[in-house]
Amino acid sequence: MRKHNFSPAAASQAAPVLARMRNPNKSDSVITFLKENGFSKTQLDNIVKIWPQFLSANLEKTIKPKIKIFQDSGFSANDAVAIISNDPRILRQSLKNRIIPCLATLKVLLGSNFEVARLLKNCGWFLETNLDNNLIQNVEFLKNYGLPLEQITWSMHYFPMILLRKPETVRKFVYKAEQMGVRKSSRMFIHAVRLFSSMSEETLELKLRTFHELGFSEDDIAATFRSVPLVFGVSEKKIKEVKDVLFATGKYKMSCIVKNPVSFMYSVEKRYKPRFKVLEILESESLIEKWPCLAVLCRMSGKKFYEKFVGPYLDRVGDVYVAKGVVIGNEEVERGFEC
Repeated sequence: MRKHNFSPAAASQAAPVLARMRNPNKSDSVITFLKENGFSKTQLDNIVKIWPQFLSANLEKTIKPKIKIFQDSGFSANDAVAIISNDPRILRQSLKNRIIPCLATLKVLLGSNFEVARLLKNCGWFLETNLDNNLIQNVEFLKNYGLPLEQITWSMHYFPMILLRKPETVRKFVYKAEQMGVRKSSRMFIHAVRLFSSMSEETLELKLRTFHELGFSEDDIAATFRSVPLVFGVSEKKIKEVKDVLFATGKYKMSCIVKNPVSFMYSVEKRYKPRFKVLEILESESLIEKWPCLAVLCRMSGKKFYEKFVGPYLDRVGDVYVAKGVVIGNEEVERGFEC
């Protein structure tokens, strides 16, 4: 192991496995094979930390066939390496009963090896479960329900665990989203399903009570669910912080927040406070007549805000507008703006 120069963390994970091995050369053979197939030192380090038992795996029966199936299925060498190094537990799955049928299923659903590789680089567990028991049934249900296929495949990439839940559970979340008035043709529908999948009934009731206490009517809450359901995933603490900081400016009333509930999703420290400091100075020096409305203020990108309210007045506000990574001076301002 020393000659492979693993990090202390990886070496520590590997030590108990190596101590139980009768033939230490076995692990050297596995590591050498993976190196020859394009795995970098960093990727091998990651594999050891996630699944150190691979060091004692049978190279001919366990490792080589799994690498080969990716190559034979048309995946690039780089994709195969990235998929396995991100979740090496794939290597312990049955080739016949799990990996081959799962790859075939995913290709049918996603349409290409490129999309399958993109999914598996982030979600290797799609090769570690019986997709017939959950994914296939959930996809068919959502298609028959009327959800556009684009939304279904999009959710596989960004909210994969939803489609790996039990079918009866997914149906419950879908009917709940429908009950709350979210149209299945809306791009927000899958977000509403995700919201219900991530919280209990008790937590949802608490969120609804919080919005009622803020002054949201039943119609306001229903409208918010239809337009930005993820707002209900924001913590009660942050909701209060955003309300307080908006109220403190004297510029935005509760009716304004009710019309723009998405305002709860932005950072107080990284977005609101730096912008408010700038606007206060510009207003005090009569450089602006009025503040932007809340809908514009919270949605405006960092770059746009800089171009409109900071760049033209650098001598006035340059010292107070601190945004991580902002380049000021003769260089172009492109990156690192506040979230």
